[in-house]
Amino acid sequence: MTEHIRIEKDFLGEKEIEKNAYYGIQTLRAKENFDITHTSLSLFPNFIKSLAKVKKACALTNYELGDLNDLQRDAIIQACNEIIDGKFHDQFIVDPIQGGAGTSTNMNANEVIANRALEILGKPRSSYDIIHPNNHVNMSQSTNDVYPTAIKLTLYELIYRLKDSLRVLRDSFEAKSVEFKDVLKMGRTQLQDAVPMTLGQEFKTFAVMIDEDIYRLREAQALLKEVNLGATAIGTGINTKPAYQRKVINNLRDVTGIDYESAGDLIEATQDTGAFVHISGILKRVAIKVSKICNDLRLLSSGPRAGLNEINLPKVQPGSSIMPGKVNPVIPEVVNQVAYEVIGSDATISIACEGGQLQLNVFEPLVAYKLFTSINMMRRSFYTLAEKCVNGITANEDVCMEYILNSVTLVTSLNPILGYEKSSAIAKEALATNKRVYDIILEQKLFTKEELDELLHPKNMVNNY
Repeated sequence: MTEHIRIEKDFLGEKEIEKNAYYGIQTLRAKENFDITHTSLSLFPNFIKSLAKVKKACALTNYELGDLNDLQRDAIIQACNEIIDGKFHDQFIVDPIQGGAGTSTNMNANEVIANRALEILGKPRSSYDIIHPNNHVNMSQSTNDVYPTAIKLTLYELIYRLKDSLRVLRDSFEAKSVEFKDVLKMGRTQLQDAVPMTLGQEFKTFAVMIDEDIYRLREAQALLKEVNLGATAIGTGINTKPAYQRKVINNLRDVTGIDYESAGDLIEATQDTGAFVHISGILKRVAIKVSKICNDLRLLSSGPRAGLNEINLPKVQPGSSIMPGKVNPVIPEVVNQVAYEVIGSDATISIACEGGQLQLNVFEPLVAYKLFTSINMMRRSFYTLAEKCVNGITANEDVCMEYILNSVTLVTSLNPILGYEKSSAIAKEALATNKRVYDIILEQKLFTKEELDELLHPKNMVNNY
């Protein structure tokens, strides 16, 4: 057994570590203590890469200030670059949800980077007198500035990907709005007949709703550029040199290619999770609006014999284990469920952010986990909605037209000519006798057939903007 293990020590005692593992004793303790989601940080590769980018920026800064030698710098930087390239992610074994405000995550990164750097130098793992996880990899840092900075780097990138999925979904609805531009149908308010519109206008609305939220996400991204790196424990910059904070932000910009900036008040920034609350609120907004669109798709396709049946959704799988031939709107349904999960996560994030005390919010691991999970689920569901549903939707034009011709609300277009009272009387009679508005007007000789055909032609009642 001794050939396959090594011994590491901390102030709590000793532990046996797998000899070939890059993580160390603090990571293993966290693995044993926090089996909460039954997953690991490797579930979020972008976050692992963000941690490595932050560590790289810090190492560059410490070298510039004379606190790391050439060999230490080069080995740490190479280890960080390899993690950024996707290597060693299986060594990030701690549960995303953990006590300690993210300390276990930070130490997992410190230990993996340190042991890989030692390997690069040809030294055995745990040779911490040469490169130490805390003394060298975590130099001039605290979990309390590294961890939230890495969260913001990750969210910045994930939101880009979320916007890409929304653009695909928007474009799908936009294409359908063009395809359906001449399909006349009845608009509805409060699930009751309203006035005519085109199916193209209805789908155009969906595209516009989504486009608005792409812009809102772009606005929210700007909040993520303000970071507290260099603040260390509570924002006072303890254990850093005077030039460190300015230099580390400059190096972070170089490493990421993004113009991150230092928060104006680092003590405030270390305890303030307002940016995460705002991002979560935007995610909830997106989820609610896309879910509403899915509700509409389910209503418009309902039936097909005993529902609205104005559109057909692609048939992707059988819908019942007992009813032959039944096909359900499963794609909109799954997107609805993603939306409900995101809305619930927003409540969790709100409570977690409110629950912080004094100079730190210890619940940031839960906040990060919920934000990352929400964005990843939304992104995948939006691609699914576009590719497996919206792109294949077809219109039942005859059904749409029949609803218009049979609707009492056609009389609305006559309000300017007949007045509200007379129009209401015609509508009332149509409902009571089950006659068409068209026939009642001709019986009362209010217009000639030619005049009425012109007035009530559905195309004349739709603003094709």
